[in-house]
Amino acid sequence: MIFSRYLFFILSFIAIYAALKVLISKKPMHSVLYLTLAFFAIGGHYILLNAQFLAVVHIIVYAGAIMVLFIYTVMLLNLNIQGEFPKSKLMKFASAIAGGMWLMVLIAVFRTYDLKMVADPALNQIGLVKNLGKVLFDEYYLPFELSSILFLAAMVGAVMLGKKDIY
Repeated sequence: MIFSRYLFFILSFIAIYAALKVLISKKPMHSVLYLTLAFFAIGGHYILLNAQFLAVVHIIVYAGAIMVLFIYTVMLLNLNIQGEFPKSKLMKFASAIAGGMWLMVLIAVFRTYDLKMVADPALNQIGLVKNLGKVLFDEYYLPFELSSILFLAAMVGAVMLGKKDIY
């Protein structure tokens, strides 16, 4: 139990540090690599929550496939050109106001949040594949099917937009 608590804090520190470095880093390729590190840290959090299936899917989908697309895009666009675009004072002021308002919303949400600890997280079996499938196909069957129809429509739309006219 103590080990998992320390591991949680270590993974949280890594995730927050990597997320900040994504924002602060000047080179786009470094930002992509820090984002990958943040994804791996979040995958570690899933394992601590006893959700091994979600951890594996998170690593495969986000740290694998999505990050390959990001790296390909950065290499394709050649964003490593030095120099920063000038920002007007109005844009900086609007950004500071928007960030302050977002911070106020977060503070208001977390002030009213009641943190409840699970007695023994090892007894929580919701993240296992068997239980996840049971919940997905029993309680959330209709939203699951509707999302599959939405994905099918998006795929057909992408094919139609990418197809050249043959006439």
